[in-house]
Amino acid sequence: MLAQAMKRRLSKEENQKGFTLIELLAVIVILGIIAVIAIPMITNVISKSRKDADVATARQVYDAARLYVTSELEGKFTSTPGLTVTIGPKATAGTLQAKGYLEDPLYLPSTKDKIDGGTVTFNTDGTLNQVTLTTTASTDPTPFSADEVMSGKPGSSR
Repeated sequence: MLAQAMKRRLSKEENQKGFTLIELLAVIVILGIIAVIAIPMITNVISKSRKDADVATARQVYDAARLYVTSELEGKFTSTPGLTVTIGPKATAGTLQAKGYLEDPLYLPSTKDKIDGGTVTFNTDGTLNQVTLTTTASTDPTPFSADEVMSGKPGSSR
């Protein structure tokens, strides 16, 4: 009886098979192909979300400037060629941050750099012309067109 049990046990082990080397290589190749396709797509999604976050910040600055014009200037866009509102740090008098319309410090989401200046420019009819943001890491201001800010979608201008 013990001999029969041992025979049955040995016969089961002989019939059991694992993965062959070719099967394992095929799985590795398939995973490699998927990775080659997926990584650029993920990188594109991350890049697009950074641009979207920057435009959302520009929209926040625009909304704060509109509140400032409505509250402080009684909604009048009387200057020619248009009204320019300064963002600036809290320490600088007359800026949106100094008057409490924007947080201080304010950061650009894509780079995590502190926004230390910029302007919101309105046309004489009160429509948005452009929002520019200047960060501590860059001396060149980042411009956002009226179309980008109003639609919430980054354009091809940057």
